[in-house]
Amino acid sequence: MIAFRRTGLAQEVATAMQGRSLLGDAHNGLFLAAPRRTGKSTFLQSDLLPVLEARGVVVVYVDLWADPHRDPGALIADAIARALEPQLGMIARTAKKADVDKLSLAGWLQVDTRRIGKLDGLTLVDALRALHETSGKPIALIIDEAQHALTSEAGEAAMTSLKSARDQLNRPGDVRLMLVMSGSDRDKLIRLVNSNAAPFFGSQVQRMPPLGPDFIAHVASLIESQRPSLAPVDQAALQGAFDAFGHRPQFFMAALGQVLSPLADLSVRFEVALLQAAVDRQREDEAQLEADFLGLRPTEQVVLWRMLELGARFRPYDAEALRFYTDLLAQPITVPAVQRALESLRQRMPALVWKSARGEYAVEDAAMHRWFQARHEAGQWPPVPQAVLAASTT
Repeated sequence: MIAFRRTGLAQEVATAMQGRSLLGDAHNGLFLAAPRRTGKSTFLQSDLLPVLEARGVVVVYVDLWADPHRDPGALIADAIARALEPQLGMIARTAKKADVDKLSLAGWLQVDTRRIGKLDGLTLVDALRALHETSGKPIALIIDEAQHALTSEAGEAAMTSLKSARDQLNRPGDVRLMLVMSGSDRDKLIRLVNSNAAPFFGSQVQRMPPLGPDFIAHVASLIESQRPSLAPVDQAALQGAFDAFGHRPQFFMAALGQVLSPLADLSVRFEVALLQAAVDRQREDEAQLEADFLGLRPTEQVVLWRMLELGARFRPYDAEALRFYTDLLAQPITVPAVQRALESLRQRMPALVWKSARGEYAVEDAAMHRWFQARHEAGQWPPVPQAVLAASTT
């Protein structure tokens, strides 16, 4: 994978986070949504993180999908602890060399960083305050796939604590704690901000801009420099292929590598072959989603259908939902049957349904929403098994 820096965007985002831009609310928390594999995590780690560090900010990064079997609240606490440990050690060594028994931070020197976030350890608020005061620098906490925090009570509590830490540490014109919450599903991420009970109620979820023409121009220049015989590269065709790949650079670059391979036996320009590869990939993705849906039991299908149709407004057991299931199945359905269907959808590998600690449900992969909307708008919903389709045409 080639390195493509988005330093300009990172500089603008960092300025907004530090409260130095005229408009915007990023200093109170930046919430970024972008589909999976479109470069969101790469931007956070490779572009935004070094820009913040260059400005003298201590950056704490944690990916809540790095270990999906661990509680997200524990992952957040561990990340803060890892950043705090060297700072505490430095203070302790300074005190020992100076033969000082008491410091303003002496109470933190004996803290067990393994207990941060637990009942007998530092709270997240105190841990972040300690990190700020021991380092003497502002803190930026970047939480990737932040919506996963809502799947546990400890994760929800951690989000509430981070909001409290922000309110306690920050002052007008003096941003000491910056929060970045990113997610691959806007409908889930928005649950952090969209109700009075949400920890960051009032904040806005923003869509992260996808890689654009500057990325395509960069790729084209690399091709022309390494394969002069292919110049000039048709950048419009490359952009069309990138669009068809869903702005996912990994898939785009993999296909580009294949069509540019010296082993590729092409009878057309590589741009044409790349466009065809994008179309083929799109069809494969859609075929997989269709197979996943058609492989479900009837009750699971209608429950998932309702979820796809309503999105964040989905309520699995209300009267309208039960009537919806009954009408499609042509037989009554009970609440326990719906519960079993939801649990089965959650237990599939990969899971098709996500559940929050508050009992809210959503489709796990936002790509299924996009597939549903496209099929619905084209009048091709619901999918029909091939055997049924063949029988209807004979």
